[in-house]
Amino acid sequence: ELADPVVAPAYTKGLEGQPNEVKLKYLADNNFADLEGDELEKAISHYIRNKDSNLVGDMASQGTTPRHITDLLGSLSDLTSGSGDKGTPIVLVQGYFDNYSE
Repeated sequence: ELADPVVAPAYTKGLEGQPNEVKLKYLADNNFADLEGDELEKAISHYIRNKDSNLVGDMASQGTTPRHITDLLGSLSDLTSGSGDKGTPIVLVQGYFDNYSE
């Protein structure tokens, strides 16, 4: 956001970098459109476990904005809490690094 150019002025090393993610909806609608239920879950999980280490240019990753993890967590917190005249609340984010395929 323009008003908050530095979302996290300090953070631990584990929050450095950018995620390398795919869009689940894209995979379900395009790569595995013929599958449903457990078969679809297994196919998507297999795809995620075996994805390339750099998905730049891969259609399955299009729309996943290449932003730093700290910015993504800041946006998530802002969207779930807002701030308004009450000030910015403390937001606990859990499971952000969980992997759908595990």
